[in-house]
Amino acid sequence: MNSSLKLPLSLIALAAIAVSSGCTNPLVGNSSIEQTASAEPKQTQVETPSPISSSPIDASAPDYVADIVAQVGPAVVRIDSSRAVEQPLNNLDFGSLFGREQRGQRQREQDQPQRVQRGTGSGFITSADGRIFTNAHVVAGADTVSVVLKDGRRFKGEVVGSDEMTDVAVIKINASGLPTVKMGDSDRLLPGQTAIAIGNPLGLDNTVTQGIISATGRSGADFGSSSRVNFIQTDTAINPGNSGGPLINSKGEVVGMNTAIIQGAFGIGFAVPIATAQRVADQLITSGKVDHPYLGVQMAELTPELREQINRREGNVSIEQDQGVIILAVQRNSPAAAGGLKAGDVIEAINGTAIQASKQVQQQVESAKIGNPLQITVKRNGQSVNLTVKPAPMPDQNG
Repeated sequence: MNSSLKLPLSLIALAAIAVSSGCTNPLVGNSSIEQTASAEPKQTQVETPSPISSSPIDASAPDYVADIVAQVGPAVVRIDSSRAVEQPLNNLDFGSLFGREQRGQRQREQDQPQRVQRGTGSGFITSADGRIFTNAHVVAGADTVSVVLKDGRRFKGEVVGSDEMTDVAVIKINASGLPTVKMGDSDRLLPGQTAIAIGNPLGLDNTVTQGIISATGRSGADFGSSSRVNFIQTDTAINPGNSGGPLINSKGEVVGMNTAIIQGAFGIGFAVPIATAQRVADQLITSGKVDHPYLGVQMAELTPELREQINRREGNVSIEQDQGVIILAVQRNSPAAAGGLKAGDVIEAINGTAIQASKQVQQQVESAKIGNPLQITVKRNGQSVNLTVKPAPMPDQNG
């Protein structure tokens, strides 16, 4: 960062949790992980399945959920991934905790240079020729990906592309005539509407759970995620292994992709809206990656306490308001730096839209086109300043 406010560490940490990438994330992705030796996934001859009924769902029928499961279930898959990981070595004596036999087993494992780490998640088929949506964390770093259909057939999967920012990935299998899901309209969801999940929690294939839509438009900043997704919140039971599976409405349409839970919470799960998943998947299919626009700032939402801290510590910065979004730091050589944004600026508006919360900034930036100018109005030492900032592609976090 070429400019920053010298805030107490606790305040910077809170700001980072709210809006910046690379922060500690309390969310737990729902892929079930175990570590064990494994063989290469088995290939199976492709057979055309029996046609799946696509008759309209009658939500007033007493067993309409069963009708939905019968219709959508065959298009929900289990995704098994594996990767070789280095076996950690140490000199700790585990005898007092595990006993001599287990200590000996651990020593034998340590003598092995590598072991295979396995993960299990879910996904759903979106095209009859074998295109599948799932979560990026389900296939992250995988050496092999295997897709198991409800009828038991297993296929080798190829990762077309994945996007960590939205946790969306696309897999392709070599097949034809597969059952597919029907996409719904996630932009029209309302709290209280029915939500159904189908997936493979804890290795229990084809598990069905039901609940409601608890909230929509839930920003990652609301619960400590750096993702820019406006999540669907649901109380439908979601557990490790459900990651990447569909969240379904009362019409049998997929409206979301189950993604995460908050560790230690009950009845609080999150799904990527299917509109977002489709938009990201289209880019992954076309180019194998997604370019997210970024500005290069660290932000926080103002409070009277934060204003007082800044005014007391920063002699050249004067903050008058108690609310709004303040820039804490500007990254060197970033679009924000090139556009003239400075630490201490309070963002008032972007392209004429009044800004009151950090998630609004994230939404404005994410919806912008790379290279197209954003008109940003900031309050700087009591004066309004108009700036033009051109978003650039977000640098590779792994580069």
